[in-house]
Amino acid sequence: MKPDIKSLTFEELVLALTDLNQPSYRAKQLYDWMHVRLAVSYDDMTNIPKALKSLLQENFQYTSLHQETVQCSALDGTRKYLFSLADGECVESVFLPYKHGNSVCVSSQVGCRMGCKFCASTLDGLKRNLRAGEMLDQVYAITRQTGERISNVVIMGTGEPLDNYDNVLRFIRMLSDEHGLHISQRNITLSTCGLVPQIRQLAEENLQITLALSLHAPTDEKRKQLMPVAYRYSLKEVMGVCRYYFEKTGRRLTFEYSLVSGSNDTKTDAMQLVRLLNGLPCHVNLIPVNPVAERGLKPSAPASVHAFQKVLDQNGINVTIRREMGRDIDGACGQLRHRRLQEMSEEDKQFSET
Repeated sequence: MKPDIKSLTFEELVLALTDLNQPSYRAKQLYDWMHVRLAVSYDDMTNIPKALKSLLQENFQYTSLHQETVQCSALDGTRKYLFSLADGECVESVFLPYKHGNSVCVSSQVGCRMGCKFCASTLDGLKRNLRAGEMLDQVYAITRQTGERISNVVIMGTGEPLDNYDNVLRFIRMLSDEHGLHISQRNITLSTCGLVPQIRQLAEENLQITLALSLHAPTDEKRKQLMPVAYRYSLKEVMGVCRYYFEKTGRRLTFEYSLVSGSNDTKTDAMQLVRLLNGLPCHVNLIPVNPVAERGLKPSAPASVHAFQKVLDQNGINVTIRREMGRDIDGACGQLRHRRLQEMSEEDKQFSET
């Protein structure tokens, strides 16, 4: 398979063009077209000679996602996109308009193998990792489509980012690179279910991103009911590496806590969470779980959510109830892609019966 030119760093692109006997200034032109002007194809690049375009097409693939569908929320302006990749696979991305700036939530894998019970992303298993260029082009395609400047990026869509470590790290460095969109690393958030060795490795990368840990339960027993990864890494290990991450980076952690009715939303659960987080500079996002039909989990009642929040707040834990975005447009991770896969499966079944 040809290398993806959009996944090359600026320095790598300079070397690649040198190998093709091209002058170094062409690298700056190409990188600018791909990562600043957000060109859909080589055809958009008006100052690149036809001979060079042909040479590049012979030696590289050019990632450019195709928009299959977009759902627009009538409630809050959230837009959920389904993009197709060159191999026919699909990924989801979300545009989230906030008063403080626009955010894009990107996927890092096609599918997911983590098996979290509240997430639709894992229903169809893991297909493959995304390249850096495929993650970048989710941001680029939404920027082109909306005409809006993106100021924040969250790697919180389909997939476990730290299960695709090298590509995700390349994506972060390229997204924040001065030659590209130059989005501040402080405006990039990576969400993980808690892969302990990779979190420790990430702490050594000299990044200024925000780490968001999907916690969702205050004890190992309850966490195992929601997240299979809890069988692999105990909360003692997870919290230990989170404290190490803060010591190395100085960056306050965020903990995501999905509230499931009758499962993890009592005042006792809240007090256990207070003890678990004791002394660690952090912020807790409380999220009434987004219903996924195949999972049967129900979101906690508003009264339970606010009671949970009150316990944390009274005990000095920085906490907010996350504003629900896109509830009317398949809001949960993986729902749109899963529905599309079901439709394709049904179409194939009907075709085979004719």
